[in-house]
Amino acid sequence: MDRLPVRLPLPADHAEPVLDVVVPVFNEETDLEPSVRRLHAHLRDTFPYPFRITVADNASTDATPRIAARLAADLPEATWIRLDEKGRGRALRTAWSGSKAPVLAYLDVDLSTELNALLPLVAPLISGHSDIAIGSRLARGSRVTRGPRREIISRCYNALLRSTLAVGFSDAQCGFKAIRRDVAERLLPLVEDSGWFFDTELLVIAERAGLRIHEVPVDWVDDPDSRVDLVSTAVADLRGIARVGRALARGTLPTARLGRAPESGPPGSLTAQLLRFGAVGAVSTVGYVLLYAALRPAAGPQAANAWALLVCAIANTAANRRLTFGLRGRGGALRHQAKGLAVFGLGLALTSGSLTALHRWTPGPGRSTEIAVLVTANLAATLLRFLLLSTWVFTAAARGNGTGTGSR
Repeated sequence: MDRLPVRLPLPADHAEPVLDVVVPVFNEETDLEPSVRRLHAHLRDTFPYPFRITVADNASTDATPRIAARLAADLPEATWIRLDEKGRGRALRTAWSGSKAPVLAYLDVDLSTELNALLPLVAPLISGHSDIAIGSRLARGSRVTRGPRREIISRCYNALLRSTLAVGFSDAQCGFKAIRRDVAERLLPLVEDSGWFFDTELLVIAERAGLRIHEVPVDWVDDPDSRVDLVSTAVADLRGIARVGRALARGTLPTARLGRAPESGPPGSLTAQLLRFGAVGAVSTVGYVLLYAALRPAAGPQAANAWALLVCAIANTAANRRLTFGLRGRGGALRHQAKGLAVFGLGLALTSGSLTALHRWTPGPGRSTEIAVLVTANLAATLLRFLLLSTWVFTAAARGNGTGTGSR
């Protein structure tokens, strides 16, 4: 599977709809028409590109299909599709897969999210800045009105995601999201859930692939007439978390092959690389000295040296991967760390050998002498480290497995 190409902004004179907003519904005969007409008026008055509104009917049994058909007939930018089975994820997959708009979005029919956030939501996707955008009720600057029960459930769910799947986004379930179509075409075949966990699964896969996720603080007012069954939804979400966690642990999701092609990273001159590498190395050396001094009394010189060097080597590899060699995302990160640890082994041999030689030639050296010898050996190991990082760890082939600076 080839990587996604570098993001490009959409042309200002795009003739076809740039944005397709999907509104998934099930038995919403009361709210559907006023909500869609309000959404249409908002887009007509504020959105500078052609747009489309797609009502995705999830096998409704009331008057929802008739209302959706009437809206499609009355509003030139509106259309509707009908599914024979329920499921928000199923509705979004079907509507997004059939759309030709370069930016795809969805929002809940109750319009709990203030529509003024819609343009800030999709603007980073239109400009080429981001791959996915999500509204967040938990981000700083959000204004949320809802009962304590839903507030607690939402915060607990997102905290669970952070602790189990190590996600970086703040709100997985806000019904206010957008995605670039080229990204959706790659991600949708990998998303198994067809219900409420669809959003979370999509975001986890995208984040693990190193795609950029933009968050927008929203103003959100809870719908007291919500038909969501919180208990069954929570159980399904827990099962989804377990399933996705197993897939990630087993490596069955090809996240490393989903990221963007590398974009322009830090300046590529050797001088610029050396300056950044030197800055990272200076910080690492200070950290190494502090760790060694803290561990030396209890662990002895050799063990203190090994532990201090190991911790600093892992941090140093991660920092150089991002800052010196311009790689982003998690693709290839474990392989780079494994090679970095091999380089660490050489550095450990050099510094440990220096300690051994010092104690053999100078019995009972002082602590300051030990540190001076280790710093000198560390500087030599640092030069060797740069040569190996640039020619072996982060070679052009290895960089092809990382993600460029445009990724989150």
